[in-house]
Amino acid sequence: MALTGLEIYKLLPKTNCKKCGFPTCLAFAMKLSQKGIELSACPDVSDAAKAALEAASQPPVRLITVGAGDKAFSVGNEVVLFRHEKTFYNEPGLLVTIKDTDSADSAAKLVSDVSAYAVERVGKDLTLNGFAIKNASGDKATFAACVAAVATKTVLPLALLSTDPGAMEAALAKADGRNPLIYGATKDNAAKMAELALKHKCPLAVISTDGLDGLVEIVEIVTKAGVQDIVIDPGARGFADSLAALVQIRRLALKKNFRPLGYPVITFPGEGTNSPQEEAVLAGQHIAKYAGIVVLDHFSPETVYPLLTLRQNIYTDPQKPLQMAPGIYTVGDPTDNSPLYTTTNFSLTYFSVMGEVEASGVPSWILICDSEGLSVLTAWAAGKFDSEKIAKTVKSSGIEDKIKHRKIIIPGYVAVLMGELEDELPGWNIMVGPKDAVDISGYIKKVWTNN
Repeated sequence: MALTGLEIYKLLPKTNCKKCGFPTCLAFAMKLSQKGIELSACPDVSDAAKAALEAASQPPVRLITVGAGDKAFSVGNEVVLFRHEKTFYNEPGLLVTIKDTDSADSAAKLVSDVSAYAVERVGKDLTLNGFAIKNASGDKATFAACVAAVATKTVLPLALLSTDPGAMEAALAKADGRNPLIYGATKDNAAKMAELALKHKCPLAVISTDGLDGLVEIVEIVTKAGVQDIVIDPGARGFADSLAALVQIRRLALKKNFRPLGYPVITFPGEGTNSPQEEAVLAGQHIAKYAGIVVLDHFSPETVYPLLTLRQNIYTDPQKPLQMAPGIYTVGDPTDNSPLYTTTNFSLTYFSVMGEVEASGVPSWILICDSEGLSVLTAWAAGKFDSEKIAKTVKSSGIEDKIKHRKIIIPGYVAVLMGELEDELPGWNIMVGPKDAVDISGYIKKVWTNN
């Protein structure tokens, strides 16, 4: 069980030195008991206290890294059940399955397509994380050859899927230095798989077909063998049973500090569904509740893009919305007679407006106001995007030196600001633009004049 704040306090130096950033050792202890800070923040804690406080200083879900180099991804380290309580930290890895029975040409094409796939959303490139190579043939030489072929064509992380220790050892020899995920350890092979994980210094996935009790039993076998970096598979595959299993695992890890289940979960939505569309729906459920790695059997842009978008939304800090720096932005090569738009600095709002202004083909200025990352209506309701804020941004940005005209287009949803803004910006023509960004192109071509 986790230590309470008072129990932790008894093990601290009690000097109130403030080196940890807290005014007292008691305040630090309380924060540590809530998993809100690492023990390493206290520079004076003794070795004996470190040993006693290890459980309190560790996150309830262990951080696991798969892969090596710039493309490696980390999962786990989560501390809350619901993102609004704090935030979710590490996005689940999305892997695409390659079977060693696939033809060389089809496997190579899939590797190429997945590796090249990227979409930009709110200024970030959304991509898949890697490949799960499955020993469908049951032959270790075929498996090793497939791993070698994939490894030469991509730098993305790999998961190796086989319960045969001999096949796994052969495959690991072809993935040397790649830090793949070994999947996996069962009740029958746990000792041998743990030995391979320690030898190759790779994370190990533990697989149970006997519910959470069976899962705990296997986890305890591999941890006693010395394996620390573990991913768990509770064996649930359908919509209802996987939801129940993943929620129960997360609650036991966070609320009860039950260490045998304090690891990221790997899921296989394709094994619990009957079509690529159903797989995508179940994968979305797993991203939301609470998978660490999701292995997809199918890849297509139309099913992957919604999953990447969902993942980005869920793993964005709800208290720190994605936002742009306030200031002047340009579309094309605007002149001193080009249109001037204004909007908030919420990233999704900015990129929506920017994309539609670009589509209009009219070079333009875009003036971004600091709304603390809120969208137009939300910022207006919160008093963070009003006539005073817009006028202040106009006057301080230097835009008046870049344009001859005195026209500014405000979002249609805040048309109510028109009168107040005219008072704040004497001599300016306040133009009310469309409510939705998609209508910008038609609007600007219809109403804009430079006289």
